[in-house]
Amino acid sequence: MTTEFEKAHGFARRDVTIANWRTAPYSRWSFQNLREMVPTAEIRAAAEEPEAALSSSPLLDTPLETGLAGTTNARAFLDYAHTDAFVLMKGGRIVAEHYAPHAHVNARHIVFSISKSLTALVSAVLEGQGVIDPDCPVVSLIPEAKGSAYGDCSYRDVLDMRVSLDFDEAYLDKNGAFARYRRSTLWNPSEAGAPVETLIEFLMTIQKADRPHGGPFFYASPNSDLLGILIERATGRRYVDLFSDLLWKPLGAKNHALVSVDGAGTARSAGGVCVTARDLARVGQMLLDGGSANGRQVVPTAWVEDMQTAGDPKAWAASQPTMLPNGRYRSKWYQTGEPDGAFCAIGIHGQWLYVDPSTETVIVKLSSQPNPLDDELKQDNFAFFRALSRISA
Repeated sequence: MTTEFEKAHGFARRDVTIANWRTAPYSRWSFQNLREMVPTAEIRAAAEEPEAALSSSPLLDTPLETGLAGTTNARAFLDYAHTDAFVLMKGGRIVAEHYAPHAHVNARHIVFSISKSLTALVSAVLEGQGVIDPDCPVVSLIPEAKGSAYGDCSYRDVLDMRVSLDFDEAYLDKNGAFARYRRSTLWNPSEAGAPVETLIEFLMTIQKADRPHGGPFFYASPNSDLLGILIERATGRRYVDLFSDLLWKPLGAKNHALVSVDGAGTARSAGGVCVTARDLARVGQMLLDGGSANGRQVVPTAWVEDMQTAGDPKAWAASQPTMLPNGRYRSKWYQTGEPDGAFCAIGIHGQWLYVDPSTETVIVKLSSQPNPLDDELKQDNFAFFRALSRISA
């Protein structure tokens, strides 16, 4: 007998396992139900206030030049790009949103590496409070990092992805260091004979590459998991409590968030955060408003300005010349380097938070894209966001 779950999703709940939860078609469900796949901790909002989606979004059905055959309007592009949830804000208000049949407005969706950018905002608040010095050595907060790649790098190197690591971000790796990394976070099933490691135990085994710290941009997720541990060590408080008290509650988030944790309770601050599309849009609007929300300063204005204007274009160009030719990376946020001043946070499998200050546009797109990277689709998304930013609401 076919269950309601199977009718809605095309597969049975028992078919989704820790071995396949990040693959299609199962990801359409698991990306919005992470707490059924791996251990999680709750990041509390001041109070949960379930929201209702817009009754209609005609803007998504109006003609739009997307540059892709067969996608003559925004809704067609969203379907093409495996979109689960989408929110478009103009001038501080939601003007359009879209949810796939298997998604809804209050569903908390994993945002993967947008988690890095959110963790950096918590760090920004602590920096503004004088709790963290971004130029301090990592070992001043994590003494056991001595002997690892992090033994002689700075907090700023961690923030800007300029740590020299002997590590390959190979998302489809099933046997090497990246597979060990995923197992330490409980994201992959254990393997017979493989070491049982916690996240920090794994991080402390990574060695330095044959180049100095502070050189070219080198994307490596372990840096951002380390950032979550750094802010815990600097404060003596848990990541989830810092996230809640310093960012989520002041932001005015309407739903509690989640983050996955390892066997020792360490948060997967590089990729395990789950939020609703609307709450993520509120983050974008807060940054667009210079770090303020609900009449209070959440993130220091000076930090927001630094994030938008600093970052070494030469360090970026040395390793990422095609993704954003004029781009930069600062404090775990991408700067497009274009005249519109657009910046963004990006996660694998099609997670986006895109902000265009020139048109006061905030775009959130959460997806279950089968290919974790898909560089061609990434460029399609950039073109789509630029087209949406130019239209009038």
